[in-house]
Amino acid sequence: MFHVMLVEDQEMVRQGLRMILEQDDKIRISCEASNGIEAMEQMSAHRVDLIFMDIRMPDMNGIEATRKIKAQWPNIPILILTTFNDDAYALEALNEGASGFLLKTSDGKKLIEAVYSVMKGGLVLHDEVTAKVMPKLLKQSKKTSAQSEIDLTERERAITKRVGQGKTNKEIATELYLSIGTVKNHISVILQKTDLRDRTQLAIYAVTHDIT
Repeated sequence: MFHVMLVEDQEMVRQGLRMILEQDDKIRISCEASNGIEAMEQMSAHRVDLIFMDIRMPDMNGIEATRKIKAQWPNIPILILTTFNDDAYALEALNEGASGFLLKTSDGKKLIEAVYSVMKGGLVLHDEVTAKVMPKLLKQSKKTSAQSEIDLTERERAITKRVGQGKTNKEIATELYLSIGTVKNHISVILQKTDLRDRTQLAIYAVTHDIT
């Protein structure tokens, strides 16, 4: 069972999301919040495996809430959900540790698939967002080219490449004929070498440093 928190300031939107997500018998909405401050309070009071986070909310917006939640609960995936197809929001959300960025126009099937993907360690981006974000990430690689000299082994580069493609640990393990535990261990070493916080930052690193 995946315990999900909905963070959205419009009650009707939360109700709609609840109806869509709970069509899947493995997804349960365990709590709701109308802003980032309430979300922080709910994190302390409920079991939460995954968060759907709106961007624009009163008192504390989704970007700030993502930053603060990831600082205290780094292993909780956060999916940013918004009506604003804005690459700046996507980049900022990913840099703060979000595991995905979806538009509220996404259909129910895509939302449910996103839950399963991020719970397996995947990275989820709406197609329209990806088309805008990836070119900007590639441009950033020119500014950070000095960091590309980090000495990754061939195996570590192969894993980093697949993380950048949004693949889960299980998918990476299958492709490289490794155990899931071995993949996890490699990713931990890679994060230490690159001085990155989490898998999302590693995915961005793979793209910006053209690890293919």
